Amino acid sequence: MATLTDFRKVGDSVRNWGRWGAADELGTLNFITPAKVAAAARLVRHGRVFPLGIDFGSSGPQGAFQFRQNPTHLMTVDGGDAETLVEYGPKWLRNSVAGQLSGFFEDNPFRFNDDMVVMPLQAATQWDAFSHVYYDDKLYNGFPANSVTSLGAFHCGIDKVDSKGITSRGVLLDLVKHRGADTFLAPGEPITPDELDEVAARQGVTIESGDIVLVRTGWWNRFLEAGDGTEPYSGLDWRCAQWLHEHEIAAVAADNLMVEDPVSGVTGTFLPMHMLCLRDMGLMLGEYWDFTALAADCAADGVYEFQLIAPPLRVVGAVGSPINPIAIK
Repeated sequence: MATLTDFRKVGDSVRNWGRWGAADELGTLNFITPAKVAAAARLVRHGRVFPLGIDFGSSGPQGAFQFRQNPTHLMTVDGGDAETLVEYGPKWLRNSVAGQLSGFFEDNPFRFNDDMVVMPLQAATQWDAFSHVYYDDKLYNGFPANSVTSLGAFHCGIDKVDSKGITSRGVLLDLVKHRGADTFLAPGEPITPDELDEVAARQGVTIESGDIVLVRTGWWNRFLEAGDGTEPYSGLDWRCAQWLHEHEIAAVAADNLMVEDPVSGVTGTFLPMHMLCLRDMGLMLGEYWDFTALAADCAADGVYEFQLIAPPLRVVGAVGSPINPIAIK
């Protein structure tokens, strides 16, 4: 086990504060240059599209942590409302919502349905914003942690990265295939930096500056089998933060709930790679992605690179965002 002193030494070595200026809130997304975006678009050869998002619904993976629940989907207007309101007419409670709606439906064929969702912004497939995790009262680039208030994140909110669009060359590193696992990487064997290099070499793909790396652990497939959102797994060892830094990775995503291994590897702290990536490097983490169809296609044609498009919602001041990313080959 590493110590907090070891952790802080790594934090010092990977820290990108000031690298792109004192006001920067894009972090490693700065590695995605216009030339990188254009090169990623040229990877599309067949027009095959692979959605990488999971369902946002009541059967999702949340609920184990009481502060984060699965989405609640509510209908605010439906066909039954239209039928009833037409029967009673617009004179009924004219100044109410029912009166307003009945006015839309009276004496014409127009009908509509409306709905809403109540959910944590990190309920399913998501990006973590830099403001999601911090330590020593500092966010990425040295912004004060108290700039995140009950009104949202003044600095490092997910809306600050919208200008990048988050589209680049994506690279899938299939650890399930590499290890020969049946479904997923069972707990106890964290993914090391050396193993990431081994997988890339075996797949014949070179990791480049500005890439978005997708790490397949098989956890999502296991969740679909067992329905246990708390089942442990093997994820990225905290030392992979150094690997991500050295390769100038723009962002990293996985098909599990934390990207990194749930066993800390650093005495006296929790989720050290989250702290190194989000707070020190300014590198966003994507969680709960589904690589099933993409992995099968990559294994079939031997091509593990593709155009990846994964923009967040521009929720002002949010510390994360739901997404429906797609890979195009």
